[in-house]
Amino acid sequence: MRVSALTIGVIGLALSFLPEEILSHYGAQSGWGGEFVLQATGAAYVGFAVMNWMARDILIGGIYSRPLAMGNFVHFVVVMITLLKVLLDGHVRSDVVIAFVVFAVFAAWFGFVAFTHPIQPKPNRTSAARSERADRVG
Repeated sequence: MRVSALTIGVIGLALSFLPEEILSHYGAQSGWGGEFVLQATGAAYVGFAVMNWMARDILIGGIYSRPLAMGNFVHFVVVMITLLKVLLDGHVRSDVVIAFVVFAVFAAWFGFVAFTHPIQPKPNRTSAARSERADRVG
């Protein structure tokens, strides 16, 4: 959750504050419409990053965090498929390939998290024994 929050947070901040630069990097004409779309997308990414950051210490994939896992999974899969389409259309650039790999890794990870049962970490014997002794004493 921390890595995904930081990754999409950086993307969101870049989209929010550097829309003209991003458009010119990809050869698109700068204008209020394109800039607005990038800034609005950036705002959504920052919001998603905050949500992931706030959920960084909870068990993801359980009944209460399932919507969070599914939202992340769908997001990363859709962007990954879109990037794959861009690559298959012949726009093979290093930044697009890197983005595809990053989104594919997150899609696979959140797919695993969303569609498998979460496993609670088992307490080790030492801490369990200490806890049991404390219960008897206290």
